[in-house]
Amino acid sequence: MHPWKTQARRVLLDASPWLVVENHVIELPSGQVISDWTWVDTPDFINVVVEMADGTFQFFRQWKYGFDRISLAPIGGYLEPGELPIEAAKRELREEMGCEASEWVDLGRYRIDANRGAGMGNLFLARGAQQVAAPTGGDLEEQTLVRLSRAEVLAALRSGEFRGMAWAANVGLALLWG
Repeated sequence: MHPWKTQARRVLLDASPWLVVENHVIELPSGQVISDWTWVDTPDFINVVVEMADGTFQFFRQWKYGFDRISLAPIGGYLEPGELPIEAAKRELREEMGCEASEWVDLGRYRIDANRGAGMGNLFLARGAQQVAAPTGGDLEEQTLVRLSRAEVLAALRSGEFRGMAWAANVGLALLWG
């Protein structure tokens, strides 16, 4: 298998820092040129499934604009410039839940859209989490913290209560891990 080659890029929409849409000119291994390949650039992010020290899992139940409904969600956030994914994960755990974890499992780095970009998701499982402070996150969404048993998390995953693809993948990988 041979890679595709990017011959040119042109910005169509610059809504930095959250979104840049580009037009790419791509050359396929066969020599065919595609002159209008749309590429979406969004910031890389982390998602963290939190397993508390007592073995329960802690998530948010929140309203999300993109779903127009309530969803279960793990911790999430964008990486700050120069920040490593694990640093962002630890920062977000402390900000959003006021917790620290004794064990961190890196569940992988995944592109959101294999053909169009849309950022890289860095997925983690934080184990042995304990409350050490009050949450300080200033998220826009209305949300509540919920604790679920492993069986409840699996049932929620099966019934589609984690409505974001990255969230469902993060939860599924975390459940496979332990």
